[in-house]
Amino acid sequence: MTIHTPTPDGGRIVEEPMGEALSRRYLAYALSTITNRALPDVRDGFKPVHRRIMYAMHQMRLNPQAAARKCAKVVGEVMGGYHPHGDASIYEALVRLAQDFAQRYPLVDGQGNFGNIDGDSAAAMRYTECKLTPAAVLLLDGIDQDAVDFRPTYDDQDEEPVVLPAGFPNLLANGSSGIAVGMATSIPPHNVGELIDACQLLLERPDATTVDLMQIVPGPDFPTGGVSVESQAAILDAYETGRGGVRLRAKWVEEKLDRGAYQIVVTEMPYQVQKSRLIEALADLIENKKAPLLGDVRDESAEDIRLILEPKNRTIEPEMLMESLFKLSDLEVRFPINMNVLDATGTPRVMGLKECLRAFLDHRRVVLNRRSQWRIARVEKRLHLLEGLRIVFLNLDEVIRIVREEEQPKAALIATFGLSELQADFILDTRLRQLARLEEMTIEKEFKELSEELAALQALTSSEAKQWKAIGKELEAVRKALISPRRTVIGEAVDASAFVAPEAFIPREAITVILSDRGWIRAAKGKVDDPSELKFKEGDKLGFLIPAFTTDKLLVGASDGRIFTIGADKLASGRGHGEPLRLMIDLDEKADIINVVAHEPDAKLLIASKAGYGFVAPENDLLAQKRGGKQVLNGEMLAMLRVPSNPQADHVAVIGENIKTLVFTLAELPEMGRGKGVKLQNYKQGGLADVTVFNAEQGPEWVDGGGRRRNWPDWKDWLGKRAGAGRQGPRGLRKFR
Repeated sequence: MTIHTPTPDGGRIVEEPMGEALSRRYLAYALSTITNRALPDVRDGFKPVHRRIMYAMHQMRLNPQAAARKCAKVVGEVMGGYHPHGDASIYEALVRLAQDFAQRYPLVDGQGNFGNIDGDSAAAMRYTECKLTPAAVLLLDGIDQDAVDFRPTYDDQDEEPVVLPAGFPNLLANGSSGIAVGMATSIPPHNVGELIDACQLLLERPDATTVDLMQIVPGPDFPTGGVSVESQAAILDAYETGRGGVRLRAKWVEEKLDRGAYQIVVTEMPYQVQKSRLIEALADLIENKKAPLLGDVRDESAEDIRLILEPKNRTIEPEMLMESLFKLSDLEVRFPINMNVLDATGTPRVMGLKECLRAFLDHRRVVLNRRSQWRIARVEKRLHLLEGLRIVFLNLDEVIRIVREEEQPKAALIATFGLSELQADFILDTRLRQLARLEEMTIEKEFKELSEELAALQALTSSEAKQWKAIGKELEAVRKALISPRRTVIGEAVDASAFVAPEAFIPREAITVILSDRGWIRAAKGKVDDPSELKFKEGDKLGFLIPAFTTDKLLVGASDGRIFTIGADKLASGRGHGEPLRLMIDLDEKADIINVVAHEPDAKLLIASKAGYGFVAPENDLLAQKRGGKQVLNGEMLAMLRVPSNPQADHVAVIGENIKTLVFTLAELPEMGRGKGVKLQNYKQGGLADVTVFNAEQGPEWVDGGGRRRNWPDWKDWLGKRAGAGRQGPRGLRKFR
C-alpha cells in the first residue's frame, strides 16, 4: 500500500506577482460593484436590489388589491431567494421605494412608519407592512409572458429577471443615485407625463433634438416640489451631455402680520434636504451671528411643510432676507446630474436625455415582440386543439364508436382523422357534455376570434411601423394611469453674480489679523497701535500683522505655490492666542507662510518664486473655495506682494542671493492666473533673495543691516531689462522694505 504524504502548502499556493494579483482581484471587485450595486439599468431604471424586491413581491402576489404583508416577510423572501446580502440594506431599499418624499412615483405602498422628511428613520421591518403600487404593476406587466430574459439566482435554485418589462421610463421618472469604484450616478426625478409625451415625439420624429424634447421636458420634477432656478441653457447642456446640475430652491411666501411686520413661510423643501437639520443649521447661523438679517426660525409643520422665518426687523426686504439664506443654507441646493447608467449590454455609459428615452423605447419594442411571440405560440397551440375539436363535431358518431370499441382509441383517432398526438389526447380528455351543439358554436366563435388575433399578432411582429404604433398606444394608457401635475416650478434663472453675498450681511468692523511665527491666527478688534504689547505662547512671536475688516477675505500665500482663502469673520477672538491656521486650511507640514494680505477686488499681486521667476496675478482669480487652496505658482514661492494702485506701481526691483540688483518696468511682467511666470533676473548660481514694486516718482526703499530704512535716490543706475544679471547693489542692501 502506497502512502501519499500531503505537501506542506496543501497544494493550494499559487505563486504570482503581488501587483498582478491585487490588480486582477480589485478589477473584479470594481466591475461587480459597478454592475451589481451602484449603477441602474437604463431600461427599467433599477439596481439589482430594487429589481429583486419588485419581483419577489410580484411572486408573493402583493398586488394593489391584495392585503399588505409584513416587510420582514418580504425582506426574508428577497434575501433568501434572490439577494444574498444583509437584511438592513434590503429593508432600506424597500423603505425608499415607499417614501413619497424620496420617490416621484412610489413603487411600494407602505403601511406604518416609513420615515419622514425630517430625517426620522422608518420603524423596524417587523412593524411595517407593504404591497405594490399601481405604478409598480406597470413596471412588472408582462414579466410572466416571456417579455424579458431570466438568469439563475445566486444559489441556482430559482430564476430572476435580468431586467423588468418597464411600462414607463422609470429611470428618469424616479431618478437614481449611487457610487461605484471610479464612477458614480446621479439622476433627478422627472414628471412621467412629460417623459411619455417626449417619447411620443420621438416616435413621431426620431430625428427630434434635445432642444425639441426640452419644449416638453423643461427640467426635473422633484417629489418635494421647490423652485428650479437653473438656466435653460445649463439644463440643455446637462440633457445633451448627461452631466451638469440643477439649482433647486425652497418655495416660500410672505405672510403679513400686524403693524407692518411680516414673516416668511417656507412651504416646500429642496429635494433630499432634511427639515430638522435645516432648522438646526439656521439656528446655528443665528447663534453665530452669520445671518444678521434672520431673527428667528421655528417649525409649525403638520402634514404640510410650514417653516417660519422671522426677519431681524420689519425694514428688511423679504427678497433680500431669502437671497442671503439661499446663499448661506440648504434652502438652496445644487442637485448634480450624472446620467451614468448600464446600457442594454451591461456596459456603463453616460447618456443624455434623448439617449435614455431612445433606450427605453427600444426596450419596449423588444418586450412587445417577445410578448407577441409568447402569445402567438399559445394561440397557435389553442387553434391546433380547436381544429381537432372541429373534426370531432364533423364526425361525432365515428369518434364515439372508436372510443367505445377500439382497444387503442388514441392510435385509431390519429390513423382515421390524421390527428396529432396532442389533438388526440385533448379529444379523449374532453367530456361528452362539451360536445353539445351549443359548445360547437362556442368553439367556432373562439376559433374565429383566435384566428383574427393570430393574424393581427403576425402582422404586428412583421411590421416595425405597427410595433411603434402599438407602443405609442401602450404609453398613452400608462400616461392616463400615472399623470399628475408638475410639482417643481421652473423659475427664472438666477444669475450667480447677482446673488447677495453673505459678506454683505456680516457687520463691517475694523480688525487687525495677527498671525504668529508658529502659525496661530486671531483677530483683534480695531487697530493694534503697539505690536510689542501682543502676547503669544512661549517661544512664539509675531509673524504678520494685517489691518482688515470682518467682511474681508484673507489671501494666504504658502511656499509650496498655493494661495488659500480664509474669511476674516471666521477668525478666533484676539483675546486669546487664537487657533492654529493649519486647522482652517490644508497646509502641507513642510510649507511655510510667505505672506498674508486682505483681498481687494480688482487688485493685483506680484507672485515670485525662489528660482527667480514671476508674474502679476489678478486677485479675483486667486480666491479659493476649498480648504486645499489654489495652486498658483509652479515652483517654490518666495514673495506675494500687493501691487500698489495709489500711487500706481510701475517698476520692479529684484535682488539675488549673489547680491546683484536689477530694476525694470512692471509692464515687462505678464498678467496670468497661474503658472511658472517669466524670468525676473538671471543667475549663474543661487536664486532670488527679495523683490519689491514701487512708483518711479517716489522711488524704492530698502532696509540696512541695522533695520533702518534707506531711500534709494539713484535707483535708475540699476535700471535694465527683465532677465538681466544686474549689478552690485548699494552697500548694505540685502532686503527691500
